[in-house]
Amino acid sequence: QVTLAAMVVVVLADNLGVLWVAIETTTVATVLLVGHRRDRASLEASWKYLVLGSVGVATALMGTVLVYFVSRHTGGDAATALNWSSLVERAPALDPGALRVAMGFVVVGYGTKAGLAPAHSWLPDAYSQAPAPVAALMSGSLSAMSMYALLRFKVVADITLGPDFVRTLLLIAALTSLVVAASLMVTQRDYKRLLAYSSVEHMGLIALAAAIGSPLAMSAALLHMVGNGLAKSVTFASTGELLFATGTTRIGDVRGLLHQRPFVGATFGLGLVALLGLPPFSILASEIAIVRAGVADGLAWAIAIALAVMLVIFTAVLVHALDMLAGAPGDTPMTDHVTTLTARIPLLVGLAAAATLGITVWPIGRLLHAAAEVLAR
Repeated sequence: QVTLAAMVVVVLADNLGVLWVAIETTTVATVLLVGHRRDRASLEASWKYLVLGSVGVATALMGTVLVYFVSRHTGGDAATALNWSSLVERAPALDPGALRVAMGFVVVGYGTKAGLAPAHSWLPDAYSQAPAPVAALMSGSLSAMSMYALLRFKVVADITLGPDFVRTLLLIAALTSLVVAASLMVTQRDYKRLLAYSSVEHMGLIALAAAIGSPLAMSAALLHMVGNGLAKSVTFASTGELLFATGTTRIGDVRGLLHQRPFVGATFGLGLVALLGLPPFSILASEIAIVRAGVADGLAWAIAIALAVMLVIFTAVLVHALDMLAGAPGDTPMTDHVTTLTARIPLLVGLAAAATLGITVWPIGRLLHAAAEVLAR
């Protein structure tokens, strides 16, 4: 409940200092859940998450404090110096040199919390050791919260500095994240860690859309946050049922899942289909929009690199998925665990929502476009 309340504050806060406090609260609240099993692996993962996550938010705090001083230097009132709405109004008068330093801290800090490479090393350990519902929450929402915070700062920086400075930082982070995710997903042997590296990939795609920065790209970034959140929540929740059924997270020990556990196999498989950007799910629509926006904005070279890397990721995940879902049943026995109705309903609702947004964005289209117009100033 603390985590959910903090996430609501992140979305609603106008003050960037309050936003930082809310994101730090999510770190403290979830670190205990990551280490819930209290064995060596989970405690190591929770400690790594706490240390690297805290370093990230501490770095973001340095950037936030610098923004405060820059705002006060322009004559801003102390009570409203970090209010985002006030910063946007005063952005043309802010000191460019100091703001460049501040944005460097902000991109590194919130990028670390979002799981962007090269500061992503906490993410696969934390996601693989956390309980399935916690991993679903972290991968589906918490990483997106940090990217959202970064986008709020980007609006101010683009007005003061022009788009090129933050664009360069985000392009480096985006392409590095895609390449790192692809290289590690090809050789991955644990299906929860495979999904964790998929989170690095999708945060990289959102960063790429943010780097492009046009209204179409920002709409795509926001839609991608929603689509990735739904698909990742379904797949991580499915891994909980999969772990109950097989007792293992090793990809090589899970075979013939569709035959032996049809419901779990189907939801896990459809979640992977959604993450790969295949129809009818919404990630396909957001990825197409990112490609269109990048080409239109003169970043065809970055789009070409991203597409090449995504092809490698697509092939790697497809090979792993076919072995797990349709391969000949292995020697690992299945338990008699039965997926309850209360566990099935959220999985089906998540898949239905992701598919609906892939067919039409009507339910949230106006909200996405309105938000994108603000973020693409």
